[in-house]
Order: sequence, then C-alpha cells, then structure tokens
Amino acid sequence: MSKELHVIGGKVPIKDARLKVTGNLKYTGDMKIPGMLHAKMVYSEKAHARILSIDTEEASKLVGVEAIVTCFGTPDTAYNSSMRFFKDEMFIDSEQVFSKTARFVGDRIAAVAAIDERTAKKAVKLIHVEYEELPAVFNVKDALREGATQLHDNIPNAVREYSVSRGNLETGFASADRIYEDEYQTPIVSHVSIENHVAIADYDASGKLTVYTSTQSVFGARNVLAKIFDLPMTKVRVIKPPLGGAFGGKIPAILEPVVAALAMKTGRPVRLELNRKEDFFATDTRHGAVVKMKTGVQLDGTIVAQKVDVLFNTGAYVGSGTNVAEAMIYKGVEAFKIPNMATTGTPVLTNLPSAGAMRGYGGPQYFLAQQMQFSKIARDLGIDMTEMLLLNLVEPDPEMIQEHGYPRPKDCITRGMGLFDWKGKKARVSESAGNIRRGYGMALGCHGNGVFPAHQDFITLILKMNEDGTFNLQTGTHDMGNSLVTSQMMIVAEELGIETKDIEPVEADTDITPWNLGDYSSRGIFVTGNAALRLGAAMRERILELAAELLKTDRGDLRLSGDGSVVNEAGESASFAEIMQHSHQVHQKDLVVVESYASEAGRTSFGAHFAEVEVDLESGEVKVLDYVAVHDVGKVINRLSIEGQLEGGIQMGLGYALSESMDFDESGKLINSNLKKYKIFKAEDMPQITCDFIELGEDKGPYGAKSIGECATTPSAPAVANAVVNALNEYKYVLPIRAEHIKR
Repeated sequence: MSKELHVIGGKVPIKDARLKVTGNLKYTGDMKIPGMLHAKMVYSEKAHARILSIDTEEASKLVGVEAIVTCFGTPDTAYNSSMRFFKDEMFIDSEQVFSKTARFVGDRIAAVAAIDERTAKKAVKLIHVEYEELPAVFNVKDALREGATQLHDNIPNAVREYSVSRGNLETGFASADRIYEDEYQTPIVSHVSIENHVAIADYDASGKLTVYTSTQSVFGARNVLAKIFDLPMTKVRVIKPPLGGAFGGKIPAILEPVVAALAMKTGRPVRLELNRKEDFFATDTRHGAVVKMKTGVQLDGTIVAQKVDVLFNTGAYVGSGTNVAEAMIYKGVEAFKIPNMATTGTPVLTNLPSAGAMRGYGGPQYFLAQQMQFSKIARDLGIDMTEMLLLNLVEPDPEMIQEHGYPRPKDCITRGMGLFDWKGKKARVSESAGNIRRGYGMALGCHGNGVFPAHQDFITLILKMNEDGTFNLQTGTHDMGNSLVTSQMMIVAEELGIETKDIEPVEADTDITPWNLGDYSSRGIFVTGNAALRLGAAMRERILELAAELLKTDRGDLRLSGDGSVVNEAGESASFAEIMQHSHQVHQKDLVVVESYASEAGRTSFGAHFAEVEVDLESGEVKVLDYVAVHDVGKVINRLSIEGQLEGGIQMGLGYALSESMDFDESGKLINSNLKKYKIFKAEDMPQITCDFIELGEDKGPYGAKSIGECATTPSAPAVANAVVNALNEYKYVLPIRAEHIKR
C-alpha cells in the first residue's frame, strides 16, 4: 500500500509570494552597495564590421566618469557564455568580452562606469567608433550559400550538423501510400522576462570578485569569469538574488564579464541594468528556424517514414546553439513509433542577435512543423487528427520500460478530448458564417527531464537542523518564480512530517551552496526533487537514530508524529528540538546531512493541447475562446505551481503562434524593440483554460513525478495554429499568423 502523503500534491504558495505581492522582495536591480558606480554600454551600429578605433577621449573628460573599457585593454580570451563546466568541450568558444569585430547591430563595443546612470548615458554618446564595414547575412539560407561571408575565421557558418536515424528511409517512403513535403518557418522571439538582465560586480582589495546577478546558472557564470580573468575559483563568488523570470535567457553570462571588467579597473562596485529596448537586442533570443518536413503515410494514418531537416538561426555567436540542435533531433524518437525516420539539426551563424536556450529548447520549432503537417495529413486522409496520433504515439512497453519509462501521451489525448468536447465541437465547425469563422485545433508535444545521458546531471543539497527543531536548506537551485525551491521544501517536509514553514532555504551562492548544474532542461522536479527526497530521508534516519537513544527504545518502535516530534509505541515522545539538544550535549555534534543525486535515467513528459478560436476575416483578429491542456507528469508535487507553470507556458505559445516576432530591417536593426510594437499575449487576450494531469507515476521520479516546465509551451503554438487553419480552411507555413496574413 502506498504511503499517505500530507504535503505532496497540495497547493502551497511559492516561498516568497508575500514579499513579491507586497513589493518588499529585493531583486538584483534593487541592491545598493556603498560606492557603487553605474554602467552603460556602447552597441554596434553595424551588422558586420571591423573595429578600427574607439575614441574615448571626450567621454573620459566628462565629470563623473570613472572608467571606460573596450576591446583594446580587456582580456581577449575566447569563451562561450553558456559554458556549464570548468573544462567544457561541449560548447564552442566564439565570444569575447569585447570583440574587435562587430557581428550584429547591438553587439558590445564598449562600456562606461560613472557615478550615476545619467552620466554614464551621456558618456556613451561621446564615444566615437570607426568601422570597416563587412558584408552581412541575416537568414540561414543566405548564410549557407557558396561565397557567403563567414562570421568567424575558425567556425563555419553551418556550425555543426547533428543527426539521428532509425530504420531505412528509402524503404519506408517506398511503402507509403502518400508522401507530404512542406517547409515551415518559425520566428525569432524574445523571452520578455518581467525582470530585465542586471548584474553587479564588486572587486575588493584582496582580489576577490563577487558578482550579484540575475542568472539561472551561478556555477556556469563562475566558470566563465574564472576563465576570462584567469582567476582561481576561490576568488570568484557568484550570487543569485531573487530572480524575476528567465525561461532560458539567463543561462548565458552576458553582463557579468562587463561589470567584472569595470569593477576590476575601478576597484569599486559596478551595476549594469539593461532597459527593455536593450534587453530585446543585446541578450539571447529563441532560434528562428526553417523546418523541412517530409512524411510518408498509409491511408489509415500509419506513419511509415519521416525525414526532418531543421536550420536554426543561431545569430552572431554559437552560444548554446549546438546543444539546442542536438536536443531537438530526438523529439520524434521520444514521441512516435515511426519505424523509419531521420532528423538533422544545424545551427547557422548570421549577423543577428545571438540565439540560445528558450523554453522548449528546439521543441517548439520541431513540433510546430510536425503537428501542423499531421493536421494537414489527417484532413487530407479524411481521418481525425487525434486518431492519427493515437495510432502512432509511444506508450508504456514492458520491453522498453528500463529505457523509456512510462510514457502516456495517449492518455493525455483521450482525457483532453473529453474535457474539450473535441468531437462535439468539430461537428459544429460548419456553424461559422460570414466574416466570423470558428476553428478547432489540437497538438501534442513532449520534453525531456534533464540532460541524462548527454552528460553529468547532478545536484548536492545540505540540510541542517537548528536548536529549535527548524531547518535550513542549502540548495544551488535558482528559483525563477516556478516554485522549484518550494517544491524541494515540500519534499523534505513530507519526509520529516513537518510543514514547509519550518524550513528556510538559502539558494544559488557559489561560496555557500553546493554545486548544481543549473536550472534548465526541465530537470527541476525529476533531478533536484530526487535529491530533496534523498536528503529528507537521510535526515529522517539521523533523527530516528538519535531519538532511539534519547527515548531508550528500538529504532523500529519509532515513528514521526507529524508535528515535529518522534513517538514510540508506548506513547513517549521527543521533539526535534529535544533531539537536537541531545545531539549537541551528548555527542557534541551538529545535525547536518549532505546528499547528492545524479540522474539515473532519461524520461519524457508529454502534453496534449486543444484550442477553440474565432477568426474575424475583416479585421484579421483571432480570439482564443477555449483551451484545454492535459499533461503526463507522473505525480503532481505542488498543484498550485504546476497549474501556474502550465498556464504561463500556454501564454508563451499563443504569442509564438499569433503575434510575437523580432523584426529586423534590411540593415539588421531590430525595429520592434519595445512592448508596444512587440506583441506579447496579455492577460485580457487569454482564454478560459482547463488544466488536468495524468498521474499514473514515473518509475525514476520522486513520488513518481516528472517535470512540466518546458513541455507546457511546446504543444500550445501548433494547437492554436491548427485551430486557425481549421477556421480559414487554408494552410499556413510561416509563424506568427498575424492579422495582415488573415486579411490577405
């Protein structure tokens, strides 16, 4: 019989919710350090150019300017801002703090530190840059043409090709009754976190560099800084204050090297915060992509072969583009039983802002194309898309459990169809009339749980009991508003029979918290949750051992009471505070446990989304009226946070499908770098959303749980795009589907 859970599965507010809603939480941008200077950057006005000279004389004379740094005088060490390990051969080094070649409009040219932000802004306008302009390429096809300008001397524009295959494509396509070939284009989009990028560096007289930064990878940032400035890790400390959203965009160390260079030059703390316009063009984006999809099917909807080729626009620097491409190629293998398939992914360098990790990590581009084509195929064959998916999706297979666990995408579809009334609504599509059309669409998506087996994936946690029986948790986790640290607290509380209020966490500080890979790849619940489970169990055993001594009883006669105490069969009890006092007085030992957990398996989360839209042919407006999302998560840990994660993921996906795109002019300059022109989905645009979860357990997850974070976004864009196509009776191959496209 399974253990009854008292915390897990409940609705627990995020640990700092009260501070957030009252405005009392202090983010990096709120910090003030005595003597702190303020920095601003000079950005390239050219898409591709050599820097011949930088005249800083006039700016240096401005009262209040304390330092100016450029490519002439800062380390020219090549690095990758997304590096994970101290010796990281996975990532290609293509960046410098300031390069002598500008590779996109907005590339870093120089930075000024001044007594206030106003003075720093004045100073950057007084810096004059002399360029030797070079040819530029902005789309992947142009970048791959023979004779195209090469962005880097030692790296080809087609950085690296990644591929995976199974079966025999030639045989598979030969057995197909019909073959479909389509090309889809997905846009470059921005993360648009509520909190812009911000970092503060402090370099003290002992040679210690301390950086406070809005990051989701403190240990990765430490690696970057140690490499650039040739510092031992004892002399680099990276601290994450509260983080106002990230979505993958705060993995790379973008501002940290700049503020470090200024702090080391001035000997004073330096703060650099991007405004919203800068946050658009000077930080990483989601890869735009060209996806070629070729699928062979039989007349009953059985898919016999599929070939997918994806070109990712990775922008000016490699960053994590290679990892995004490599992660993407396995999506079809994880989700479908297609016997003959091959997928390739190629990151391509262009003279646009660098692309990198963003929620879904290649999945949104892949599934957008695949699920839109599947909708087209199903309609052409005269079958329902859900029937086609159910025919071809993976399911729990006794022979494959060890390798794939318990994938349940079919359960997601079946549950979602019922909640959405899929068959009933589809039957009413003919009710659309005049300029107002009603449409219905659905899509499936998936995402992995961590990076196993690609490379090491572990975290270490520390739990310490205080004299009053409360606990401190030291975790390298970066809570991004997704309740991950709260979930760790819930798991520890579950194991100890206490409430989360009895646990106080310290998170993401390279000098205080143990090592963590970083918070991305949807590894939160599956990997760090398992670590919390192991940590709580270890502390429980230590408590029971000491309680047995204190109560002079056998360990087997003891149980946790659920109120911070231990009880024996005779009804005698000892509180955690008394047990701690016993440890101090009798053993003269603190009660601290340290546990590491390394991922033991690769597992996949699935989601099926259903959308109802209303399309106005005259205005081009699309209203999303109703939405159902069902996800296979094994077991819900925190129902409040998982619903919020899913609703937020849907909001991102709807914008991806209908409104969001970073648009550039012919010179490579971003023309919609503000929230008025860059159209995110607002609260008033959101439909009624019904969320549900398949909780049938995953073999390697804590309490059977697996993650939802990135999978929440992946199916949402193709679901709503398919609904618009259904309303228009016309296929769309370029996202986003904007009003002008519909009116045309």
